[in-house]
Amino acid sequence: MGSKHLAVEVEAAEIGEDEEEEPVSPTGQYLNSSALCVCILCVFESDVPIDDSQTFPLLDTLFLPINPRFSSVMVKNERGVQQWRRVKVNLADHVKVPVFPAGLSPPAYDELVQDYVSKVGMDRLPESRPLWELHVIKYPTNHGEGTIIFKLHHALGDGFSLMSALFSCVKRTDDPSLPLTFPGNNAAAKKVSACGPGFVSLVMNTVRDLAWGLAKSTFIEDGVSPIRSGMDRVEFRPIEISFVTFSLDDIRRVKARIGGTVNDIICGIIFQGTQLYMQSVGDGSKSAQATALVLLNTRVIDKNYKNPKEMTKPDAESPWGNRFGFLHISIPTRDGPNKDDPLKIISKVKRLIKRKKSSLGVFLTGQLLETMRTFRGPEVTARYVHSTMKNTSMAISNLIGPKEKMSLADHPIRSFHFMVVGVPQSLRITIVSYMGKLKVTMGTEKGFIDPKLLTTCMEKAFKRIYEAALEEKP
Repeated sequence: MGSKHLAVEVEAAEIGEDEEEEPVSPTGQYLNSSALCVCILCVFESDVPIDDSQTFPLLDTLFLPINPRFSSVMVKNERGVQQWRRVKVNLADHVKVPVFPAGLSPPAYDELVQDYVSKVGMDRLPESRPLWELHVIKYPTNHGEGTIIFKLHHALGDGFSLMSALFSCVKRTDDPSLPLTFPGNNAAAKKVSACGPGFVSLVMNTVRDLAWGLAKSTFIEDGVSPIRSGMDRVEFRPIEISFVTFSLDDIRRVKARIGGTVNDIICGIIFQGTQLYMQSVGDGSKSAQATALVLLNTRVIDKNYKNPKEMTKPDAESPWGNRFGFLHISIPTRDGPNKDDPLKIISKVKRLIKRKKSSLGVFLTGQLLETMRTFRGPEVTARYVHSTMKNTSMAISNLIGPKEKMSLADHPIRSFHFMVVGVPQSLRITIVSYMGKLKVTMGTEKGFIDPKLLTTCMEKAFKRIYEAALEEKP
């Protein structure tokens, strides 16, 4: 497609020379620095072959107007402060259509797409133009008749903001006049006081979490293990992407039997699957210290995504931008007299997450980063954030997707997932719901982690937990 279309310049808005530039948020500065360059890949798999004839008009009329940042570049003003500056967008620079050999089988195209996605994840977005790309893959795989990949720099916004933008571009397949609806978001961020801890407990949890977070970000580093290579610059190594899909109804059945939230259950499955993988690989590292960095949306939100235009208003309830925190959670080990009880890890996870939420650690960490940026600058702060990620073994983030089937430009979407790239970890896991399914996507360091074995271990962990939960009395 790229070679068949003439270069198209789109002026997303009337851009005057005296138009005020918007400052880049502190988090945006950390995520696009010499230490970090973090992007989000959102991958849509189409039920039908892709017709890309409307790509440019749709980007022009639907995507670019969503937010000025999609038509802006990062620049430094005379005081060295980073700003968003509006520019003319040449869409031909942003749309990529790879050419693969013709006539191959879907499994063969699966491998080619896998390699292509890995390369897209490693390539740094040019800073001379707005920080996004669209990749259109017009070859059938086992997952769809074609693949559409949005690559969006994390400096543009967090997953909630960017998915709000993308969901505003899709329609319900069954009835485009109706809005998409989303599952209840029990894990949505709430005010810490809603967790109900006493004052002493709140203070103790906060001090412990803040001290532990500082230690993990500076001098306490997870050891090398089957899920952590410990290699420098691991964020620049190729990744492999694998999936495991669970029924949301099955997850809710487990939840109904043993309590907790859907996030508690899925984290328990991931942690137990990770344990099984580490034990399967062996090498005596099954007792190695492993820490997960769990990303949290810090907005007070309800179950639905917001209109992106509403999110840009000064008084928005769920404002656009990067508004997330992270929890350091030590992956529970299988030890003690109940080490073979698959539900024990769920209980441990529930207690850990409940205690972490009964703390101001996440919010004080944000204040610490802002103080560090003020006195030492964004580059030093970015190195601190990089160290926070590098010293852990894995990262977990989740988003909710629509309950109904959606279509993008009249292409029904069979499935979709997202992946965070540019982070210094051998294992990164994302979770998204869609049409009653929960898709767990694993991005693994190529040549170090065995993605097929890891997938098998995740499936085995779910089976053990599900069967044990059904034996429990509700």
